[in-house]
Amino acid sequence: MPFIPHTDVEIQAMLQTIGVNSIEQLFEEIPADLRIDNLPDIPEGLSEMALSRLIQQRAASDRGGLCFIGAGAYEHHIPAVVPELISRGEFLTAYTPYQAEASQGTLQVIYEYQSMMASLTGMDVSNASLYEGASALAEAILMAVRISRRHKRILMPRNIHPYYREVVNNIVTLQKIEVVELPYCLQTGVIDHTALTEEVAQAAVALIIPQPNFFGSLEDVDSLTNWAQAHQLVSIALVNPTSLALLKAPGHWSEQGVDIVCGEGQSLGVPLASGGPYFGFLCCKQAHVRQMPGRIVGRTVDLDNKPGFSLTLQAREQHIRRSKATSNICTNQGLMVTAATIYLSLLGPEGLKRVASSSHQNALLLQQQLSGIHSVEHVFSQPFFHEFVLRLAQSVESVLLKLAAQGIQGGFNLQPHYPELGECLLICATETKTAEDLAAYKQALSSILA
Repeated sequence: MPFIPHTDVEIQAMLQTIGVNSIEQLFEEIPADLRIDNLPDIPEGLSEMALSRLIQQRAASDRGGLCFIGAGAYEHHIPAVVPELISRGEFLTAYTPYQAEASQGTLQVIYEYQSMMASLTGMDVSNASLYEGASALAEAILMAVRISRRHKRILMPRNIHPYYREVVNNIVTLQKIEVVELPYCLQTGVIDHTALTEEVAQAAVALIIPQPNFFGSLEDVDSLTNWAQAHQLVSIALVNPTSLALLKAPGHWSEQGVDIVCGEGQSLGVPLASGGPYFGFLCCKQAHVRQMPGRIVGRTVDLDNKPGFSLTLQAREQHIRRSKATSNICTNQGLMVTAATIYLSLLGPEGLKRVASSSHQNALLLQQQLSGIHSVEHVFSQPFFHEFVLRLAQSVESVLLKLAAQGIQGGFNLQPHYPELGECLLICATETKTAEDLAAYKQALSSILA
């Protein structure tokens, strides 16, 4: 979409209309010590033609190839009908339903999405989505603190995505919430249960339980949930929604289930598109619904007994007193949620189960093939879903560059984030990979390491 800036004459006319002399005068309320004189890292403006050429060059450099990266961004097959439907004008331009009289179509899509996410996670309630998975986890933590009202210390396993942990720290520590990192077992990759002591639990408010964790390993979620409940902690499940087609839903972990479920929904029909957009999901028990951020859509009937949809909960700062608001979330990822709703509707429970099962089988086959290469070691003994960790005898960074030169995105380099593991590589396989793809990876890696 072309961008046409205002001319100097238009800017002066607007300033005169509102009674100020310059644009700078509009920002006089901002203290001088918070302002900056220039933006050295921002280049000079470009013409439309020059900008179009630059974008084309950048797009050309984002070439395809075999992708085995994963690490929170997953390549799944998306049926052609999904992009076809969401590109229709009524979906593509639809925005967040601020008012109760919003489009019935928009409200119905959100209602259907919430119903499917609640069913998938085994929870009572789902909201209308959040920005992405990392901030969804941060919102779940803030929600847990509001539920407990006792302490402000969160137990965060170190085998959660390092980028998620960074986002959480940036958001919650500003609200004086302490994040305590729990260690993981170097042999299995799962949470080290010896770290779950009485002393750790006493001052904590919540335990985050990843399933699968960042290494792909499957946690003993029942025992972790039981431990949290025994110590009166709010339990927060951080899950991959695709895996829930095979794994036990968080609402059924232990006898009572977890309190809150969150995660990244990109794997549900949203393509990998050079870094976004994504969407986060958040579900909870009915007892905690008043502490849930965002909005909830409900199904009802009108005076003529005809079915309809309306906003039933929206405890945001735009609707109630700021001090009473649960969040300053001002939007949901409407277009991405629409894609996920169509995707889940098309696949259904059986189709999603096939996707998850094929992904798991491909990951098992790839792990077996790559582990057979000399100087390649499978690191963790714990069962995994569709990601696993290998240790290489060479620099992972160097190996990834050589694989990329052959058109293979080989995985996620763990060394910068987990140096204690050595030269380790996180690899993912989904249902999109064929036997030929797996063989090509093995051949390329064997050649490089030889």
